[in-house]
Amino acid sequence: MNMSSLVDLAGTGATWVLYTLIALSALQFAVIIERGIVFARSRASRTLRTRVREAIATRNLKAVSITLWDSRSLESRVLQAGLKNADRGPDVVDEIMHSAAVDERLRLERGLSFLGTLGNNAPFLGLFGTVLGIIHAFADLSVTGTGQASRAVMSGISEALISTAIGLLVALPAVAGFNYFQRVLKTRSQLAESLGGELMAELRTTVAAPAIGKVA
Repeated sequence: MNMSSLVDLAGTGATWVLYTLIALSALQFAVIIERGIVFARSRASRTLRTRVREAIATRNLKAVSITLWDSRSLESRVLQAGLKNADRGPDVVDEIMHSAAVDERLRLERGLSFLGTLGNNAPFLGLFGTVLGIIHAFADLSVTGTGQASRAVMSGISEALISTAIGLLVALPAVAGFNYFQRVLKTRSQLAESLGGELMAELRTTVAAPAIGKVA
């Protein structure tokens, strides 16, 4: 492969890098919209959390279950998994809720790794396209001379820089979306852990009370 072929390949590569960035941009917005819908549908309202805490305080597990039955939130699914196994003891319930929390996190995290990877690497991909475009532009300068070619080269370089700009534009929404979803997921996981802790405390109290009565 001679130098001329490499230069032509660089020009073609720059064009394909640009098309790739545009396709990745469309894909990332599809992921952001899809994850946004999933997160919105699985959100637990503050009133639900308050009602769950009140139901737990009554030590009536059936009331807690009724409060949670129509909710699709992470917190609800974690507690429901524990409530279904309440008769197996607090230790088993704790492990099952932990397992359910991991499963729910994996479900909600689906697609977020793509956003994180794209946010970190889109600028480099854009820069790669710019380098290829500049190589092609300077090769054109060496062929045509220094007359009117300088204007054509400057035009080629400006076009090549578009790849860098698009790479940055692709990265910004990806990073913003990734950070937002991760923050929401962390908050929901902490709330599920908090509610699960309250449920565990009540279960342990219920188990300990009969034992104290027997000793007395």
